[in-house]
Amino acid sequence: MTREVRRMPDSDVPALMTALRAALDGTGPAILPFDAARPRADADNAPVGSAEPNGGHDLAVVPDTVALVIETSGSTGTPKRVALSARALLASAEASAAAVGGTGQWLLCLPAHYVAGTNVLVRSIHAGTDPVVMPEGHFDAAGFVEASARLTAPHRYASVVPVQLARLIDAAEEDAEVTEALRRFDALLVGGQALRPELRQRAEALGIRAVRTYGSSETSGGCVYDGVPIGATRARVAPDGMLELTGPTLAEGYLGDPERTASAFDTDADGTRWYRTGDLGEVAADGAVTVLGRADNVIISGGEKVLLDAVERHVKSLPGLGDAVVVAADDAQWGQVPVVITATGASAELAGIRASTAAALGRAAAPARLVVVDAIPHLPSGKPDRLALAQLAANRD
Repeated sequence: MTREVRRMPDSDVPALMTALRAALDGTGPAILPFDAARPRADADNAPVGSAEPNGGHDLAVVPDTVALVIETSGSTGTPKRVALSARALLASAEASAAAVGGTGQWLLCLPAHYVAGTNVLVRSIHAGTDPVVMPEGHFDAAGFVEASARLTAPHRYASVVPVQLARLIDAAEEDAEVTEALRRFDALLVGGQALRPELRQRAEALGIRAVRTYGSSETSGGCVYDGVPIGATRARVAPDGMLELTGPTLAEGYLGDPERTASAFDTDADGTRWYRTGDLGEVAADGAVTVLGRADNVIISGGEKVLLDAVERHVKSLPGLGDAVVVAADDAQWGQVPVVITATGASAELAGIRASTAAALGRAAAPARLVVVDAIPHLPSGKPDRLALAQLAANRD
């Protein structure tokens, strides 16, 4: 059985809400939101089944279990079309509400073609509330305060990425009006990339509840809050050290890409289906999850394994290096080495960074170079563009 799929621009949120509501209850086609600011050539006018990637899969129709398709390229990978069922999306909304203290009204701060943005719409439908939409364009505290003033429900929520939270906290530390607006939120869900402990502590000092979330499009968005799996989600670590997740929020797979689906989703003999996250992690006896970093973000330097995400977390904790990104660069002597790139650490000294990192993580983890740039390039999602940064590091050899 199949159903039609409808592409819709993420800029028309009321129309998207209406269509998504019908997709969830089965009375309308599945929805594929696209970035209205950067539409593909075939996104608006060409037949939906034409010139499709992922093995030529015809997106005029999808399996009838699919309610939403999220198209994502990630920070380093090739495009994927993640197929999500109504059951998975609503299970995510229900688990999230239970974890943060109940249903409520949402402020949409992220583009609705991302799973975190679409989740705001699904959770609004689940709660029976209308979301308030932030103005398009540059995100700033003034726009956030103005938009949040239009929220009317007693319980209020928003999803942001760390760079947005940093702007809000910077402003709140200077302006009591911003602080008061942020305190009125029952929770700010923070995901998309790692939340620095220092930023979390600054939020807590102001009386602002920031909830660190972990998940992906393949898990209908965040399914681990502050290290604790929510709802029926469970986590385990595979023999190769990779973190795996199971639960009702898992995606159906990748449209038109059975090989990628088979490599990312595995079913145990007892019928339990697991998603291989691509992240290295640890799971404590009580089920608490610690994410160590991407499994593909590991280098061998001088014969030793170095987890670049761990190096980056440490470097970010050093004074003046909160924006730092650590990437790999080829090295004639060591094979590969970590390189620190920053736009704010002009006064930082490589010797100090190396000594501190070596003491914390071992000598092989000590960055070989420090590159200071005018600005860190970012993807539209707000994540650092690591491919561009790696090229930049190679060119600064």
